[in-house]
Order: sequence, then structure tokens, then C-alpha cells
Amino acid sequence: MKILLCFHIKLKQKAIFLDRDGIINYERKDYVKNLDEFKIYDGIIDAIKILKNNNFLVIIITNQSAINRKLLSISTLNHIHENFQKFLKDNDTSIDAIYFCPHTPEDLCACRKPKPGLLLSALNDFDIDLTNSFMIGDSLSDINAAKAINCNWILLKNGKYLLSIVKNLVSTN
Repeated sequence: MKILLCFHIKLKQKAIFLDRDGIINYERKDYVKNLDEFKIYDGIIDAIKILKNNNFLVIIITNQSAINRKLLSISTLNHIHENFQKFLKDNDTSIDAIYFCPHTPEDLCACRKPKPGLLLSALNDFDIDLTNSFMIGDSLSDINAAKAINCNWILLKNGKYLLSIVKNLVSTN
């Protein structure tokens, strides 16, 4: 009698960590405080679809100090993110998770970028292959958070949109 043993090997997933303000939506100096102020860049749907079609987890990592500054409530932030997910779903795509830090720089927390707390939370929640994952952001705090966990990173330069970065990324991977 032959015994066949089958093992299910779970492969780690590659991920794209995205900063929110300045990458997904237009950044405001006075903070995005409500849904009307959350203006999404052109090409975001296509960029996320390309990532998902190339088997990337798509995870938003965002500092939201407007919460501790009492300019935005967590329920309003959740409302913004729920509407964003609905918008994506209506366009046949989605993101996998959103992690946010409500603290101001003065709070000296472990989750506010450039510290890697939010990224570490995502690593704890998902089985992520860091060697094939990237943090895409528009500031040094995004890049320094990625460097702190040895994650690849891409600094989005002024005038360059996520869609062009994503197209280039998947063509080279």
C-alpha cells in the first residue's frame, strides 16, 4: 500500500503599502476632515486593479494626526475609508486593509511614521513576503518606516502619479 502525503504550503504574499494623502488622494495642508475633502487622484482604480491582478496585497499605511488634533473623529475617518472601499468595489477592485495612526508627532507613539508600528501591525496580520513588497510614499517618513523593517520603497516624486509607478513596478517584477 502506498501512502501519499500532501502538504499544503502557504506562500507568503507580496504587498504594496501605500501612504494615503498625496498618493491616493490630494493632500491638504489643513488635513482631509470629511468625505467632501477626500479627492481621489485619477488612475487610482487602475493602479489598484493592476496590483491586485499581479497578486499584491494592497494596504494603506497613513498618519492621521487630525484625529488627535480634534479636527476629525475616528468615525468620520472610518466613513471616509468605507466610502473609498465602496468606490473601489463599485469599480471591481478593493484594498486589503487600512492602518492609521491618530497621534501627533508630539505624542511620541510607536505607530506614527517614520516609526514602523503600522507596518509591523500589517506584518502581524498578514503573511507578507517583505523581499517582494514595497512601501510607496511621498515623504521621507514613509521611506524611513519602510527602511526600519527592511522593506523595499519607492518615493513618489512631485507630479508623478501612482499609476505610472505601478505600471513600471509590475513590468520589472
